[in-house]
Amino acid sequence: MSHPRSLSSSPQRGAGSRAAAWLRTSDGGLLVLALLVGVGAALLALVFRWLISTFTYLLSGFDDYAAHAGEANPWVPWLGPFFVVLTPVVAGLVYGPVVRRFAPEARGHGVPEVMYAVARNGGRIRPQVPAVKAFASALTIGGGGSVGREGPIVQIGSAWGSTLGQWLRMDESRLRVLVACGAGGGIAATFNTPLAGVFFAMELILADFAAQAFGMVVVSSVTASVISRAAIGDEAFLSLPGIEVGHVWEFALFAVLGLLGGALGVGFSKVLYAVEDLCDWVWRGPEWLRPAAGGLLLGLVLLVLPQMYGVGYPVLDDAVGGQYAIGFLLVLLVGKMIATSLTIGIGGSGGVFAPSLFVGAMFGAAFGQAASLLTDGSTSSAGAYAVIGMGAAFAGATRAPITGVVILFELTGDYALILPLMVAIVLATGLSHRLTKETIYTLKLARRGVDLLRNPETIAVRRRVRDVMLEVPEPLPAGTRMADAVEVLARSGGVLPLVDADGEYVGTVTAATIAHHLADGASDDDPVSLVEQHPDRLRTDDSLADALAALEAARAPAVPVHGAADGAEEDRVVGWLTYPAALSGMR
Repeated sequence: MSHPRSLSSSPQRGAGSRAAAWLRTSDGGLLVLALLVGVGAALLALVFRWLISTFTYLLSGFDDYAAHAGEANPWVPWLGPFFVVLTPVVAGLVYGPVVRRFAPEARGHGVPEVMYAVARNGGRIRPQVPAVKAFASALTIGGGGSVGREGPIVQIGSAWGSTLGQWLRMDESRLRVLVACGAGGGIAATFNTPLAGVFFAMELILADFAAQAFGMVVVSSVTASVISRAAIGDEAFLSLPGIEVGHVWEFALFAVLGLLGGALGVGFSKVLYAVEDLCDWVWRGPEWLRPAAGGLLLGLVLLVLPQMYGVGYPVLDDAVGGQYAIGFLLVLLVGKMIATSLTIGIGGSGGVFAPSLFVGAMFGAAFGQAASLLTDGSTSSAGAYAVIGMGAAFAGATRAPITGVVILFELTGDYALILPLMVAIVLATGLSHRLTKETIYTLKLARRGVDLLRNPETIAVRRRVRDVMLEVPEPLPAGTRMADAVEVLARSGGVLPLVDADGEYVGTVTAATIAHHLADGASDDDPVSLVEQHPDRLRTDDSLADALAALEAARAPAVPVHGAADGAEEDRVVGWLTYPAALSGMR
């Protein structure tokens, strides 16, 4: 290993640098950052909601056109209801080039991109994503796109948390926590559901319930929810009459609804990606023009069924309130699946969380009305079945049963629904597992060759470190001043090997250990050898399971790789292994 080039002196660390180091490495710092992420997620959610309302008003003439379906746009009354054919085209002409130029990952529903960032990219999301996603999604929804706002706000909040963590140069494990904090805060602020925000982040984004991460996500979600409630009030998402389960035998109906709703959720996933495949096959023009060209077809769907304009909360509320007949409920169900799939397929930006609730509500309300007719009105209200259908369809599509139960309880505020919801959602989740390997979120990644659901243990045991290790970075001499080492470490991922005067490997040094040392009052002139570390020896023929254990034990973003035991290079460092390299080898 060769000596590094001479290093120039870096300026003395001031109070700001010490504060940044504290935020970056301490539990108290992570708590402060979780709170800041919650504040930012709430403010971004409020801005996003304002953008949706503004674009909807500008393009349709109403705050929410779904509540005035079929009426003429007051800005162009001479077009009558036919204006809806043009609004998706106009919106697509604006957001299509913006997404294509600045952040292609802002296309689609957002949550899979966050899941990928956490599982495969160390929690890193590009800083321009929040602005592009907010603009594109608000314009998509305001222009008639039949998608939800929860997927975008998850990506927006997560990107804010990731940007803050990257700016502070946090290690990947803590960066992932901030991404989850942003997702939870975004959900909490958007729906006024702090508990649902927490469980959405833990169950879907992190796929882990570690105590520290859970606590930080709680702080972020509660903070975001408090700010959101102060700004927009504390009203339940749906207004339901008092609900009571009339007979014990009615739980059998809830179970049937859970199974059928779970199958519906899986079917919605299949339709969504089938339509996207069809759009990919048909479209041969430039990608930036695809939303506008496809917007014409979406506009024709809106002309036939204007209730599909935007998110559709007024229509959902009317369905839960029993305002529609069975036949029309089924029309709305099919219409939503087509309109949402088409919006995503043509390159629109928006979530599928709310559409899955919508189709579940339509099916549940129709099921409830049919049950009432067959039992001569002795069942619970159709509204109760609508809410249970929402949970079942959501669970079938996402396989997130805890989130499904919690969010619907918080959205409705009705404890009487808990037991029926639990029955239906558990059955829906179980059926979804039997019907398909993927969820509505992971299927998008699987189509790109990324399998988040594949058992990593088998791969980790089979693959060797030599298959994924990187070139050894230029090392630091053990006598390098800490002040000089900080700048080099900041540019090299936070960890480097150390060599002695003869160029022989003696250990590693991390930015975190130097920060702790200096925070305790050490001198900038101290040599880095004072804080050198000696990770467990990892060899080229070790498995990736061994590698992950070594990385975890070292509590560092990278470790050196030695030659194979009993080989000519067994005492030499021949490679370098990082978390992203190890995880990429497990795909």
